[in-house]
Amino acid sequence: MVEVSFEYQNLLEKIKILNKREKKVLELRFGLINGIKKTQREISKMLGISRSYVSRIEKKAIEKLVKSMDA
Repeated sequence: MVEVSFEYQNLLEKIKILNKREKKVLELRFGLINGIKKTQREISKMLGISRSYVSRIEKKAIEKLVKSMDA
């Protein structure tokens, strides 16, 4: 339980490196704020962008997070 809490805190700290749009997409996609996960299609409608653009933003954001955790 403590390890999960540490991992979650570490993730929240790393999210700060993302730009506003990347952060918003990940928060919605994985339910980081309210626990409610959204599909890429739902996010695209909410943000007024295409689903494929949501996918690209999500991929880029995850790559940034993985890279920062490896550092």
